[in-house]
Formats: sequence, C-alpha cells, structure tokens
Amino acid sequence: MAIKRNKWLAGAAGAAALSLTLTACGGGESGGSDEGKGSQTASQPPIDENAKGNDKIITANGSEPQKPLIPAATVETGGGKILDMAFAKLVDYDNEGNLVNDVAESIESKDKKTWTIKIKGDRKFSDGTKVTAKSFVDAWNWGAHIDNNNLASYFFEPIAGYTDVYPSEEGAKAKAKTMKGLKVIDDTTFQVTLEQPYAAFPQRLGYTAFAPLPEKFFEDPKAFGEKPIGNGPYMVEKWTHNQGAKLVKNPEYVGEKKPKNGGVELKFYQTPDPAYTDLQAGKLDILDSVPDTALSTFQTDLGDRAINQPSGVFQSFSFPMYADAPYAGDSDKAKKIRKAISMSIDREGITQKLFSGSRIPAKDFSSPVVKGYDDTVCGDLCAHDDEKAKQLLEEAGGWSGGPLTIAYNSDGPHKGWVDAVCGEISNALGIECKGKAYPAFKALRDDVTEKKMKGAFRTGWQMDYPALENFLTPLYKTGASSNDGDYSNKEFDKLLEEGDAAKSEEESLKKYKEAEKILVEDAPVIPLWYSNVTGGRSDAVSNVRFDVFGVAEYHNIVKN
Repeated sequence: MAIKRNKWLAGAAGAAALSLTLTACGGGESGGSDEGKGSQTASQPPIDENAKGNDKIITANGSEPQKPLIPAATVETGGGKILDMAFAKLVDYDNEGNLVNDVAESIESKDKKTWTIKIKGDRKFSDGTKVTAKSFVDAWNWGAHIDNNNLASYFFEPIAGYTDVYPSEEGAKAKAKTMKGLKVIDDTTFQVTLEQPYAAFPQRLGYTAFAPLPEKFFEDPKAFGEKPIGNGPYMVEKWTHNQGAKLVKNPEYVGEKKPKNGGVELKFYQTPDPAYTDLQAGKLDILDSVPDTALSTFQTDLGDRAINQPSGVFQSFSFPMYADAPYAGDSDKAKKIRKAISMSIDREGITQKLFSGSRIPAKDFSSPVVKGYDDTVCGDLCAHDDEKAKQLLEEAGGWSGGPLTIAYNSDGPHKGWVDAVCGEISNALGIECKGKAYPAFKALRDDVTEKKMKGAFRTGWQMDYPALENFLTPLYKTGASSNDGDYSNKEFDKLLEEGDAAKSEEESLKKYKEAEKILVEDAPVIPLWYSNVTGGRSDAVSNVRFDVFGVAEYHNIVKN
C-alpha cells in the first residue's frame, strides 16, 4: 500500500515522499509486458553504499498525518513516510522492488498455509527493549481487532481467526481478543496459520501495518501515537502538528539501513509551490513532488539535481456508491453514466499539455512496473471517444441531479488537472463539472473515510508492495480498508480469493486480470494516469536515490 505502503497519496502524482511509487517512464507508455521493474534515470547516478556520513540533519517535504503515528492506523502518505523511517518490518524491498529479509531471519512454509517466521535476535526498539516474536504477534492482534478501529486492519484478513476479532456483520462485536492463527513459539519464532494457502503472503509483510510494537505501546496507545517508539533506523523526536516532524538516528538500530546523516526534518507544506521555491533557494534538501507549475521547467531549472523516474502510482477519481447521485450504485444506468464520463476525458492531451509527459495515460488499474500489467485491459473505458460517451449518456437517460463535483486537496498540485478533466467532461457531455477544494489532505481524507462524500473525489494509490493484487484488493474488495467508494461485487471478490489461493504465479495473475475486467465493466473509479517521481535535491546533499516506490532512500543521503 499503499501505498510498504498501503497509502492514499497526498499529492497529485503522489505528493509527499510516499506519494509516488512504481509507474511508467515519463517519456512514453510501457507495453503489455509482464515484467515490472522500475529503472533509474540518467539524472539519478548510482550511490556510494560506503559513503562516509555525518550527523547533519537533512530536510524534506512532508504532509500532516491523518491519524496518530501507529502502524495499523495509517493508510496515507503523510503518516506513512514517518512510520516507514521509524519502524523496520519482517521484510523490505530493494531498489528494484525485490523482496529481502529485514527483521526476519527466515519465513518458511511447506503448504503455503502455515508459516514459521524466525526473527533476528539482535533487534531492539529505540527505548532499548528487545524486539521479540511477541512484539509482532501482539501488534498484529491489536491492529486487527475491531475495537481499535484501525484503517489497515483489513491487511490481517488472511490470518485464521480474523473474523473472530473483526466480524464482517455490521454492528457485530468481536468473539475473541486474538486471532487463533497467531502463535508465539519462543522469543525469536512465531507461527502464522492462514485461512487458506496464500503463496504471496510474505510479500505483504513489508507493509507498515505489519510492524512490531513494544510493550510500552499497550500502556497508552494515544500517547504512543504522538511520539512512537520504533525499531527502524530513525526515531521520532518531535511531531509539531500542521508544521512538521523531526526524526533522529535510532542509537539501538543495527540493521542494513544505518543512516549516513543525523536525521530527517520533515516540513509540512500547505501547497507544493513553496516547497519547490525552498528547494531552489537551498532551504529544502529533498523534494519528492514538483508542482504542476514547474513540470515543464524543473529538469532545466535543477539540472542533474532533478529526479524524474518510474514509480508505482496509479491516479484516478472515485465515485461514492452510497451517494444520492445518478452515477451511484450498480444499475446499468449508473454504469453507463460512469463509463460516459470516463470516455469523455482526453488523458493523452492532459498528460502532455499539463504534466509535460511526467504522467502516462492509464491503460489498467495498476502500474506498468508490476508483473501482470496489461495495457489492453481497460479498453474503451480508458479511450477518449466523445461520440460514444454522448451515446452512452443518452442510453442512460441523460444527466440529472445538479453539477458533478470532483473533490481534491489544495495542499497538493491538483487544481490544474481537476479543472482540465472537468472541462473535458463539460464540453463532451454538457454536464456542469467543477472542482471542490479541501484546504488540506487530512480534511479530504476524513470526509472520505467517514463516508460523507456527496460527489466524486480524487484518489491516488501508492503500492504497498510490488504486486498486481495490491492495486486491487485493498481498494475494491468488499469492505476493504481503502475501498472508500463502497464498491462491492461478489464475483470480483471471488476472483481475488481464487488468485490468492492459486498454486502458481501464472494462475494467480490470470485470476487477478479477470477481476480487473469486472472493474472495467463496473467502472467504480475512473482511471486517469500513472505518475513518475518528479522531484529534486539541493546542492547541500549527495548520495541521493529514490527507490522503486518513489521514496527517497533517506538513510543513504549525506548532508555536505
């Protein structure tokens, strides 16, 4: 998640460090290949793993977290950026998205249903207490339990006993305090039993929600959420709401990501333009989201300090299926209206004119850099055809119910593309369309998660882990953690489950692709484009590289 990062994106192309992830190259479309690895651009030279570091603090852009800084509570980029620096998980992903062990010594299973996980015995939290098998089991049980109201609880669903702690029936109470599928064997070993075989289960475990928690967390979760105690390369020194957060080196950290700097100070910006101005003036070291106003010039402005590379980000806007609106629901009429709106949008024109080629028109619901991506999936839904769009709207009986609004957060670079998309819709279909600005990402996400949306709203997804399934299950499966539009289709759910239980990767991808075709038919969201990481660095830092998720490798950065 996502966007390690089940993350809704704060920025346009994915503002905020976690805003961008794997996506296609800025220069053109990726083909329908099943290979999905991002590549470094010429503007991002190889880093020196042995570079001599120092204790200087680097500065970077960020955004106000929506929720307290608790791993299972966070599903957006503002909080995710902080938590991913403060917590180490069982596994991590290398610069190309390949799975590597982190806290885990080994993760093994003979039947892909019961997994034995052994952890390294030398890991500690920043308060000096040991990371044990119980640290993971207790954290996952707390994260999954319905009483704790965590947005990422859904990620624990494959574990046996999940429905006992998080019943699916509305208003039902938990039958148990813990999941029967979790068992501590000893200090460095625990066992995870799933409801059904799931070969790709280890790939999930680098996501933020699967982080361990120290015993101190359970004494006062609220206080912990303001200043978490993690086991990652950095620790949170201070979080000043709506202004910024400062992380410093964790002296107890002994993993592979030992910082080559003294820490990271995140500055929260209300709009992206001041951040870019600060970068140019040397007041900001790392920027991961260039404002729309600078997309055509930033590579010239910054020279070899500019970043423009593939990432795993999918951009769209979603319809609230619960709204009293002509596009809501699963009727044929509503589906035709949604399809008409989609087909009225000239994605190619917008990505070239507005984004200077730093976005790629969407051809499916994932990203060209993940295995299983297929640029033929979306078909007519993603094709610009004004005449067919008008025909579909007429077949649906036309538009009624007032203007179509698309909500967005004005602290990210969204106004330009929302206005452009609305212009396309209005010109082609005669529907009055206009943007609805929220002052900040948190305010928008609060209304979205509380199901208060009365119109469409922008959605951007940064993958949690490099897999096609991650672009589908968290966003569109019935009751999923980030299914903010309340979309539900039993056949879609069934195909995802069959894909999860498949014995081979080939069969698994086949089922996920079949599920995608249902999304095309139902059109609960409108695919727009994939985003590149467009950012830069100041002259004051070196050894800068962004990973396959579009996130700066903060631990490697050296302040000159």
